Amino acid sequence: MQASLLEILREIPDHRRREGKRFDLSTVLLYAILAMVAGANSYRQTHEFIRTHLQRLNEAFGLELPYSPSYTGLRLILQGVDPTALEAAFRQHAAGMPTPPAVEGLTAIAVEGKTLHGSFDAFNDRKAAHMMSALRHADQIVLVHVMVAEKSNEIPTASGNHLLTQVKDNQPSLRRRLELGAAGRKPSSFAKSEAKGRNAGRRAN
Repeated sequence: MQASLLEILREIPDHRRREGKRFDLSTVLLYAILAMVAGANSYRQTHEFIRTHLQRLNEAFGLELPYSPSYTGLRLILQGVDPTALEAAFRQHAAGMPTPPAVEGLTAIAVEGKTLHGSFDAFNDRKAAHMMSALRHADQIVLVHVMVAEKSNEIPTASGNHLLTQVKDNQPSLRRRLELGAAGRKPSSFAKSEAKGRNAGRRAN
């Protein structure tokens, strides 16, 4: 039988000192995850979600969190969690979920890059961290995420894959070039410029 998310979260090591373990780590992690799923994107919002729904959450999961940690307390608890252990817990939970039904053809995977909020460090001259994630559409599972090198960008990170993009009708030249490229024909272009009092034109085929 597949372990529940709460059971998996209980396997994450708690490195807090004994006097700092006022709140059960797995319970706080579970409620914080639910808060983020519900739209919370800050420690204050996570605190408010837990405070508002505490009784309902405790009853639903049979837990006994006495009250919501303050937003500063939540920050200390969550920042003290080993990120490698947390990711392993998520992957273990995802691995036990039912696989999407098999379909003919290609598997749609969306790749998107995001700059991590709060990762910019001016004191240490460190740029904001940028991460790319690959999401499988069929079951909404993040298959992998990769940090983009500080002196690089998303293009080399995602190289070697097919790209699906949207081109609207108000971009007729770009759409035509892509249609020709998809059909195996090399699009042509003509560039005209003025230099030293004369007109010059170049055509690329």
